[in-house]
Amino acid sequence: MTGPVFPALIVTLMLGLLAPAAPARAQEDRRFTAAEIEAAQYDGATLPEGRSALTAKVQLLLDRSGTSPGVIDGFKGGMSQSAIKAFERRAGLPMDGVMDPHVWNLLQAFAERPVTQNYTITEADAQGLVAAIPTDFAEKAQMESMGYTSVAERLAERFHMDERFIQMLNPGIDFVPGATIQVMAPNPPIRGEVTRIIIDKENRRVAGYNARGVMLVDYPATIGSSATPSPVGTHNIATVAINPNYTYNPAVNFQQGDNDRKLVIPPGPNGPVGTVWIGLTKPTYGIHGTPTPSQLFRNQSMGCVRLTNWDAEELARLVQIGGTTVEFLDPGVTIADVTGVTRTEPPVPDLALPEPAADALATPAPEAMQPEAPQDALGEALGAALPEGFVMPLPEGNQP
Repeated sequence: MTGPVFPALIVTLMLGLLAPAAPARAQEDRRFTAAEIEAAQYDGATLPEGRSALTAKVQLLLDRSGTSPGVIDGFKGGMSQSAIKAFERRAGLPMDGVMDPHVWNLLQAFAERPVTQNYTITEADAQGLVAAIPTDFAEKAQMESMGYTSVAERLAERFHMDERFIQMLNPGIDFVPGATIQVMAPNPPIRGEVTRIIIDKENRRVAGYNARGVMLVDYPATIGSSATPSPVGTHNIATVAINPNYTYNPAVNFQQGDNDRKLVIPPGPNGPVGTVWIGLTKPTYGIHGTPTPSQLFRNQSMGCVRLTNWDAEELARLVQIGGTTVEFLDPGVTIADVTGVTRTEPPVPDLALPEPAADALATPAPEAMQPEAPQDALGEALGAALPEGFVMPLPEGNQP
């Protein structure tokens, strides 16, 4: 689900009388098909409460625009509302996070082809699965990989969907090689070069801009916690690692269970940092994936920035070692405050490679002038293991 679902009483005005409210459970269990998603049309109102075909369609169009809703699940939730607000910011519209005709009309620029598609499961899709992911780090360290636990989980991530949602769209179908299923149809990863990343703690969004100041991508994120806040100030990209392992060391990291010795947890999408680690010049901190994409707005991190695995993989292709600044905004300061966005044309992603950096971007405050934040235990294990400037190219062919 895209963040917390806030059940509300559905009140229907009929003949001047209030009809009984529909149970919240019925809202959450509402089922629909891929054909209904294709046929869904906006009527000028806000998005329906609970889960709906229209919300799934809007989420997919937002995803194609580069303004990620996180997981596509059909629910009107926190991440979807934050994506609409980010899309409004990008388009120069009033930012309230509420669906309206202006947003719908602009989203039609990304509706040039169907929003769902057929997919036939391959033998490769069923390879490398694991039975389960334990919570204890010592048990994790005994495994060969932190792989997917099912074909449904693997394909849900490939098509930017919640695992329960992909199963809902395909009732009664076994996810086995040869089976044809219905999935969402996101675009390939956006191309270009991100030279500036802005991290908005207030709205829990991470936005990437090219050298001309054009926003290429905008993602929902888990950004620190009250106990272990994210850094402050402006830093740079130092390392990029794809499918990294994770070294747990209780002497420098947090205490997990009864584990009192160093452990190496193997790589995989269900590992502590998902499929990507983008390390910062601020030691121990980074931007990384997550094994629980539906929980981004529910979970807290240990100071780092968590994205869905597919958003983190896209961002890893866009950043440059030593050439991408990462700016953590102060609490209460938003991306709109520091960018002064007034753009009004349809926000079509810039797919061309950027021109040389000629624009003067905001001058970062010297790191020495910023108050010190506590070290991130999760990032420290990776930061110490990777030399500065380390980068590994993403494997090809992992997108639809």
